[in-house]
Amino acid sequence: MQIADLHPSWQSGSFPYCYVIGEIGINHNGNLSVAKKLIEMAKTAGCDAVKFQKRDPEVAVPKQLRNTPRETPWGTMSYLEYKNRIEFGRREYDEISAFCKELSIEWSASAWDLGSQEFLNAYDLKFNKVASAMITDEVFLTRVANEGKITFVSTGMCTLKDIDRAVEIFQKVNCPLVLFHTVSTYPATLEDLNLLMIQTLKKRYPGIPIGYSGHEANVFPSVHAVTLGAVAIERHITLDRTMYGTDQAASLEMRGLTKLISEIRRIPVLMGSGEKSFGAKEQEVARKLRPGSR
Repeated sequence: MQIADLHPSWQSGSFPYCYVIGEIGINHNGNLSVAKKLIEMAKTAGCDAVKFQKRDPEVAVPKQLRNTPRETPWGTMSYLEYKNRIEFGRREYDEISAFCKELSIEWSASAWDLGSQEFLNAYDLKFNKVASAMITDEVFLTRVANEGKITFVSTGMCTLKDIDRAVEIFQKVNCPLVLFHTVSTYPATLEDLNLLMIQTLKKRYPGIPIGYSGHEANVFPSVHAVTLGAVAIERHITLDRTMYGTDQAASLEMRGLTKLISEIRRIPVLMGSGEKSFGAKEQEVARKLRPGSR
């Protein structure tokens, strides 16, 4: 599988198609019905794929946080109990996989531990995703890279040296990857976003497609990211930003997601070819406005 398998324009001279991923993450709060509504929302809005998060809380939750009390819609419980409460297992992902196939939309999930990555291998997923939290885990990166599957890698909470090492691991085994410029604050303020980093990554890693995983509360930075060269956009989505959950406030509801994708799809028309032209429409105006051309 190669990068062009996501869209041929990624390896051509044309303005690249932007691959849009609706990040459901854990915004389903452990409710399969909510997850399906979010998948339907993403499909209706025009997303190319949806993405979840998969973790084994017994492995992925830091020990110092496990017994921290958490107020939840299901009562007060430890943070570990809460994470177990909202985690989907085989039954739920079997239904998610079948539902996405029925709607003709791709799906994947970011694994937060090796066991979860193995869990996801039971499904015919078109791409892998490495969360920012996992980009410095070289054992995990090596495991994912060895699958040889197109992998989106978020670059929040790390240095350029960390990104260099991640790229090295994937290139060593010729695993195709897409780097996401990411700022891991939720929601991210405008001054946090540093969108010019997209161009920095393009220059630093020639030949590697660059995308943007945004956590801001509106759509416009993601649209600007595409004009700066992002070939993929990942945004958290939600049915209602007031729902319970840490990612809801940094997510887009249906109206925002629809607007985002509508604006992204217009960008190739707006950008044009970059070549100076003097077409029939302008020639007609010139005949009216320029002395001696009438």
